[in-house]
Amino acid sequence: MQARAYAIDSPTGSFAPTIIERREPGPTEVTFDIKFAGICHSDIHTARGEWGPALYPLVPGHELAGIVTKVGAEVTKFRVGDRVGVGCFVDSCGTCPDCLAGNEQFCEGPNGGTVWTYNDLGRDGLPTAGGYSTCFTGEQDYLCRIPDSIPLQNAAPLLCAGITTYSPLKNWGAGPGKRVAIIGMGGLGHMGVQIAAAMGATTAVISQTRSKEADGRRFGATEYYALSEPDTLKNLHRSFDLMVSTVSHASNMDSILDCLKVGGAFVDVGLPEHASELHLSTLTGGNRILAGSQIGGIAATQEMLDFCALHGLQAQVEVISADQINEAYDKVVASQVRYRYVIDTSTL
Repeated sequence: MQARAYAIDSPTGSFAPTIIERREPGPTEVTFDIKFAGICHSDIHTARGEWGPALYPLVPGHELAGIVTKVGAEVTKFRVGDRVGVGCFVDSCGTCPDCLAGNEQFCEGPNGGTVWTYNDLGRDGLPTAGGYSTCFTGEQDYLCRIPDSIPLQNAAPLLCAGITTYSPLKNWGAGPGKRVAIIGMGGLGHMGVQIAAAMGATTAVISQTRSKEADGRRFGATEYYALSEPDTLKNLHRSFDLMVSTVSHASNMDSILDCLKVGGAFVDVGLPEHASELHLSTLTGGNRILAGSQIGGIAATQEMLDFCALHGLQAQVEVISADQINEAYDKVVASQVRYRYVIDTSTL
């Protein structure tokens, strides 16, 4: 099948329309029309070569939401007309310990491990292409069902931003009686605030300025702190049970970790570009935990979608046309989006 798409051909290039090939669904595969595709900061890092060489021409996008149009003869999980989504990966070995534990994103199986939605090589040896396109074909085991109550444009970013913040909040026990701080309130952070509050935790935002305070409180935060104000971190000494950092920089690590209670955990999901420094005594001085978290497996992603539907949560989006992708990239880097750009794929 041919699909319309937008691709970039070099780290300094611009996105332009193109045609890509999608395979007809195999026996256990599903084809769906992509209706909306979110723009994640990871797309930008990859497209611009900031995380190493990319496979150009590159069609990014790992926040896909759409409607099933074809199913293979052995597909049992989906039917034509179902609302589905695809996130950051589209395949794994399915048999290694991590896959069997529901952590397919950490697969190191015999066939090369996790296959990412774009900028990777699939089972057929061909480069994978992401959601900046009109259709997608993938194995049924790597698709998620999108609940009817979540509009597709608001659901698309949940396939990355939603699961990226849901995982650490669940795994580190956010809930009633816990004080949770979300550091940064962009595409990831605005979902983290909503999810932490819905889990019942007392939720705070730590941001650079107070420009998003009204939004933060609307999303469920009861506290809001600005790093631009003097002594903010000093005044938060031993305040939080859990801190989830969604930002792409990691300065003042000692000062931030000092905001944890004894036994508290700091979990990073923000992928800072540069190395971070801290004194280990900041951890040992309070039995504190420093951890990282990367998206989640398929079962956890489905659980997150169902949780969001149950609690009326969704990504806050600005829907754009395909010819706005280049401009949108620059605005994301400049923190000028609230809170996720989503491409209307009918404009490709």
